[in-house]
Amino acid sequence: MVLITSDGKGDKMDWRTIYADKICTPEEAVGHIKSGDRVVVAHACGEPTVLTDAMVACAEKYGFKDVEIVHMVAMGKAGYCAPEMSEHFRHNALFLGGSTKAAIAEGRGDFTPVFFSEVPDLLRNKLHPNVALLQVSEPDEHGYCSYGISCDYTKPAAEAADIRIAQINPKMPRVLGDNFIHIDDLDVIVEAATDLIQLAPPKIGDVQKKIGENIASLVNDGDCLQLGIGAIPDAVLLFLKEKKDLGIHSEMFSDGVVELIDAGVITNKCKQIDNGKCVATFLMGTDRLYDYANDNPAVELKPVDIVNDPYVIRQNDNVVSINSCVEVDLMGQVCSESVGLQQISGVGGQVDFVRGANMSKGGRTIMAMPSTAAKGTISKIVPFLTHGAAVTTSRCDVGYVVTEHGIAQLKGNTLKERARQLIAIADPSFRDGLIEEFESRFHCAYEA
Repeated sequence: MVLITSDGKGDKMDWRTIYADKICTPEEAVGHIKSGDRVVVAHACGEPTVLTDAMVACAEKYGFKDVEIVHMVAMGKAGYCAPEMSEHFRHNALFLGGSTKAAIAEGRGDFTPVFFSEVPDLLRNKLHPNVALLQVSEPDEHGYCSYGISCDYTKPAAEAADIRIAQINPKMPRVLGDNFIHIDDLDVIVEAATDLIQLAPPKIGDVQKKIGENIASLVNDGDCLQLGIGAIPDAVLLFLKEKKDLGIHSEMFSDGVVELIDAGVITNKCKQIDNGKCVATFLMGTDRLYDYANDNPAVELKPVDIVNDPYVIRQNDNVVSINSCVEVDLMGQVCSESVGLQQISGVGGQVDFVRGANMSKGGRTIMAMPSTAAKGTISKIVPFLTHGAAVTTSRCDVGYVVTEHGIAQLKGNTLKERARQLIAIADPSFRDGLIEEFESRFHCAYEA
């Protein structure tokens, strides 16, 4: 907005002057959504729950029809996925979570496969947002709000959207990096001090501890880590306390990283880019993590098409990419997102970091999983991927596979040697069947 002064020159109006004119209630704010709109919701723990709840509550009032909700990890209620909302909303999931899986499985929503690094381009060119629902920090003295704990695709979505509706939350930390939007660029503001969504640390059992210990043996002093989310990545952190000068360049990190920073294990001193800084594209954890990240120059969030770009990742040496998966076949093909034809999550950033780590000087890629599922009744190392399962990471990309029974090194090995090593780390109760397949496939006796 420009204020024309008496000398005819245009001066940018002070943001405080226009701020008040943009404030409204949540119900008024979601009234800017129109039937047929595509609405992109801020990601994960950065979801503006005041706005998404109001959107669902006002569906009848505003007569919403065929509103497409584009979202990745939904950590809120995802009320737009409820069966009774099907005439109002249809979810287009870029990654499935616990609150959205049923809608896709039952045909009330859709899933779009996409690498996390390519989501911003998808939003700019294919899935143009009519409306972006955001949650940001309070403005600083210059009128800039931080996207807080979720920069990822949220910032690119806001930049591409026709209308930007923001919950301004004083509880949202001011996280630094390429992670800001000016008040001038927000169309509608809702002031609401709500608690941020938190992800409690997972329970780590004996199996996860053993997997973590095995993975930690592949990590060296000075390595730059990419960690996923869940019990296995957190278990890895338990066994890194004797390491030195580790770095973080990861699509996300959680509370366990803060513990290793406090212990002096993570220093980011050896990084070739962003030296001295933990770099990610979003955060998921508790107040401990959010408080640590608040206004901390040692933490930077950037859009996902920067953080997850394999070309950017490769610029750090010794990148170690640690990811979990659903199953691995005897060739080393990895499924990380479906159980047969049933989609349960998404590609996310796994392939982005696998490829970036493989291009990094001294880099390593690790796929980690318990050897069994369903209380020990199903092997996760299989002769063939389950019928209909997606190949998330190709056999040419995988470096190591880790279970509680050991480590299989795949890269550079023949199909026969890959199968041999994978059988050795499978659960003992399933090895006979895998050996039978090995001997049939390779026309030779299996030798451990």
